[in-house]
Amino acid sequence: MPAWLTVVGIGDDGFAGLGRRARRALLEASVVYGGERHLAMLPARLAARRAAWPRPFDLAPLLAERNGAVCVLASGDPMLFGVGATLARQLPAGELRVLPAPSSLSLAAARLGWPLQDVATVSLVGRPLPTLNAHLHDGARVFVLSADGHTPAALAELLNARGFGATRMSVLEHLGGELERRIDGRADQWSAGEVAALNLVALDCRATEGAPRLPLTCGLPDDAFRHDGQLTKRDVRAITLARLAPAPGELLWDVGAGSGSIGIEWMRAHPTCRAIAIEGHAERQRFIEHNRDALGVPGLQLVAGRAPAALQGLPVPDAVFIGGGATVPGVLEVCWASLREGGRLVANAVTLQGEAALAAWRERHGGTLTRIALADAQPLGGFDTWRQALPITLLDVTKPAEDSAAHVAGALDGTNGTSVTAAARVTNPAVADSPHEP
Repeated sequence: MPAWLTVVGIGDDGFAGLGRRARRALLEASVVYGGERHLAMLPARLAARRAAWPRPFDLAPLLAERNGAVCVLASGDPMLFGVGATLARQLPAGELRVLPAPSSLSLAAARLGWPLQDVATVSLVGRPLPTLNAHLHDGARVFVLSADGHTPAALAELLNARGFGATRMSVLEHLGGELERRIDGRADQWSAGEVAALNLVALDCRATEGAPRLPLTCGLPDDAFRHDGQLTKRDVRAITLARLAPAPGELLWDVGAGSGSIGIEWMRAHPTCRAIAIEGHAERQRFIEHNRDALGVPGLQLVAGRAPAALQGLPVPDAVFIGGGATVPGVLEVCWASLREGGRLVANAVTLQGEAALAAWRERHGGTLTRIALADAQPLGGFDTWRQALPITLLDVTKPAEDSAAHVAGALDGTNGTSVTAAARVTNPAVADSPHEP
């Protein structure tokens, strides 16, 4: 099928700034979809019907126009946090043609003289503000796609709270248009208040004295997390994450999540990594909610419930970590049955009973057992001595292809010794696709 849909990137300079191919596509279209701001840029001579995006955003009316010549207007480069990327997931490549304009990122890099490949990008359009926290490092440069005119002031407040008040901020309004304007200032001195809704914020990050340093490697300091002692400690956490081996796009179940440290660091490993934290203790659920925001992964899902009942209906994981509950009947069985073929299961135990459960599991399914014994130097009178932490037994096993996913139903309905009687509540902050880039 030939391309029936053309996505036209348009800048703040409107129709006059479009190239010949983009203008021709619009002139030949029977209908043009877009935001109200974009549709208002079209000249009256265009015969096409104008169709504003429905609210809430929905592609169904557009896809129903499949037999006509259809155009979509989007800001800048439609494949950059825009509707072009959303449409590309819905349509075969041959049905879609994209004619991009310079993105707001390209225009901002040109204005500031920043090499674009060296700048991180964070979109706050339909995404929580704490998403930025994962990108805050001294000396880092970040482009932030704002949700609205209040975003810069909210950013300044967040930067101050995180110890980055010395960060230099540049707000770039209406890039590429007649109303283009730039506002510069420091986060700790920001007083601009509300700005134009169409804006991008450039951050030249500078940490103030005492700001927490959060490395890119796994094994964040223990004090980076709010917890009540139910925390996989730093060195053990680093070893555990190495065995879990996160890869882009993969999903982790963090079962008995405690403070959420494993799931949080899994998601920090790559922007597309996903994690679900399963935790039945109410206070620890609040710790997880705080920690996921503070450490820049607000998309972490929280399932408020206890395994194995709380695991019912969750999406198939690529990896499972069991930090607590290896001795609970059915937990290992349900996690193993739910895990995709080739997925990894890692479980830690500190008690003799937990160690025995992991050893028995290894006898049936293979894998490796590792004993982790750590000691810290601590004072003893006028000297120092080694204080041994409780040893940890770690099970690491990969699910072979012959373990059929058909066993999942049996594990969940009780035929494998597990009874499922309780539903779990899932907390998942909305991380929506933006119909068009700011």
